[in-house]
Amino acid sequence: MKKLWITGVFMLAMFTAFAQEVKVKANQSGEKFEHFWSKSVGAGRANEGLRAGWLEQLEKVQEECGFEFVRFHGIFHDDMFPVFEKEGKYTYNWQYIDDLFDRMLDLNVRPFVELAFFPTPLAAENSKTQFWWKANITPDESKYGEWHNLVKAFTQHCVDRYGIDEVLTWYFEVWNEPNLHYGFFDGTKSQYFELYKQSVLAVRSVDNRLKVGGPSSSNFVADGRYDGEVESRDGDLITFTADNINDLEWKGSWIEDFLAYCEKEKLPVDFVSTHPYPTDYPFNPTTGKGKDFSRYVNSTKDDIEWLKRTIKKSAYPNAEIHLTEWNTSPNSRDAMHDFLPPAAYITKVNLDCIGLTNSLAFWTFTDIFEEKGGGESIFHGGFGMINYQGLVKPSYHAYRMLHHLGDEQLFKNDYLFVSKKSGDGKVVALAYNYPEDHYNAVPSSIKKIDKYENGKPRQLKMELTDLKPGTQFKLETLDKDHGNIYNYWEQMGKPEPPTREQIKVMKQAAEGLKTELVTVGENGKLTLDRELSPWSLVLIEQIN
Repeated sequence: MKKLWITGVFMLAMFTAFAQEVKVKANQSGEKFEHFWSKSVGAGRANEGLRAGWLEQLEKVQEECGFEFVRFHGIFHDDMFPVFEKEGKYTYNWQYIDDLFDRMLDLNVRPFVELAFFPTPLAAENSKTQFWWKANITPDESKYGEWHNLVKAFTQHCVDRYGIDEVLTWYFEVWNEPNLHYGFFDGTKSQYFELYKQSVLAVRSVDNRLKVGGPSSSNFVADGRYDGEVESRDGDLITFTADNINDLEWKGSWIEDFLAYCEKEKLPVDFVSTHPYPTDYPFNPTTGKGKDFSRYVNSTKDDIEWLKRTIKKSAYPNAEIHLTEWNTSPNSRDAMHDFLPPAAYITKVNLDCIGLTNSLAFWTFTDIFEEKGGGESIFHGGFGMINYQGLVKPSYHAYRMLHHLGDEQLFKNDYLFVSKKSGDGKVVALAYNYPEDHYNAVPSSIKKIDKYENGKPRQLKMELTDLKPGTQFKLETLDKDHGNIYNYWEQMGKPEPPTREQIKVMKQAAEGLKTELVTVGENGKLTLDRELSPWSLVLIEQIN
C-alpha cells in the first residue's frame, strides 16, 4: 500500500484508486490559520432574540461552537419600537434594542448589526412589506435625512452605552439583499446606494474608525438580471438552457457597481458582504415561474475567489470579506436542513476556504425563526442547527467539531484535516466523507432525500507518529445512527409534538455521538484504519 509521508507544513494528497495511508508527525511545525467559521452566525429577526429559548440556544452555540457575532434582521422594525412620531417630530426609543444587546454581550456574543428595515414613520406611504411580520421595504427618499439621523442616533447610543472600544469591534452592514427587488428592497440600485451613503456617513460621524460595509447582496448569478436599476425578469435564461450550470461563469450581485459607486463618492467600505448560497432561483418569464438549481460542492469556494479578485482590483483592496448568510440553500422549508448531509458539506466547504474570507456565517443557529411563520412540525426544514425544542441537528455537530480544531494546520486532503493547538501542542483531526459521487450538486430536498444514503464510503488510513506513549485520543463519530436526530425521531414514530419526557430522551440522542477512547502504545503511534460511511464525520482529539 502506498504511504504518503508528511514532512512539511502542508500537503494536499492526490486521489488514487486505492486508499492512501496518511502519516503525520505530531511534533512537526504547522501553518497558522483562523477559525473564520466561528466569527459569525445568523438568526431571524431582532425581536426573536428577546425569547428565553433563543437566548438559551445562543449561549449553547457560543460555548460549544465559539461564535463571536450574531447577525439578524429587523433591528429597526416596528416590533422593536425604535421611532415614535408625534406632530411631525421623531423621538427614539432604545429599550428593546438595549435589552437584546445587553443579553447578547452577557453571553459573550457581539451584534453584527444589520441596519434594516424601515420603521413605519420613515418608510414610504403604503410601503410594501416582507414576511408575515411586515418588514417595511419601500424607501421614501424625502426621508433619507431622517434615516441618517436614526442611524447616527442609534450608533451614538451604542457608543454611549457600551463604550467606543467595544463598538469599534462591531460591524455595521447596510440592509439585507437589496438587489432582490421582489424580496427585500422595493427600490432601485441607485436608491440603495444613496441609502448606503447616508448610513455610512451617519455611522462614521460618530467615530471615523467604526466599520461599515455592504451591499449584503443575495447569491451569485450567471446572467445579467441584476445589471440594471431593478431586478429583471425578462432576460437571459442561461441557467434554464445550460447543459451544465457548473460550467457557467458566476458573479456576485451588485458588488462591482457598489464598489465603483463608493469610489466615485469617496465613501468608506470597510468590508464587502454578500450571501454565496450554492443555489440559483431564476425566474422564467415564459412560464411565469422560478426554478431551483443546486450548484456543485465547490461553488462557494469559486464565489469567494471571484470576490477576492474583484475586491483586490477595486479601490478597496484591503476590505474585509464577510459572507453574512450561507447554508445548503436559502429555503427555510428545505427538508435537507434537518438531515445528515449538510454536516459534511459544512465541514468540507469551511476547510476548503481557509484563508479566503473573514467570515462565512451559517444561516441560522436556531429554528426560532419566523420569516415564513412558525414551523408546522418540529422538523420542517428550518435553517437552524438547533430546532425549536432545543434538539441539535447534524449541522450543529459540524460546527462544534470545527471549533475543536487547533490553530496550526499540519495536513489536509479532501477528507482529512489534521491540526495542532499552538498553546499546548495537542493534535486534533477531523475526518469526513462528502461522497465524490455527490460533488455535482449540493444536498437539497429538490431531489429525493433517500438518494443521499447511497453515497460511496471512503477509507480512512491515518498514522500519527512522534506521540508520547500513553497519550489518549477521544474519537467522536457523527453518522446515520449517531447524532442524527431526525432519524431517531422517525424511529420513535414522529411524535408531534413530543411530550416533555420524550424531548428529554431526544436531547440525549441528538447529543449522543459514538465515542471511543484510544491509547497510544510504546511505539508512539496512533493508527486508524476504518471506513467512513457516507456523510459521516469523525473528530479525533488528543485529550492528555
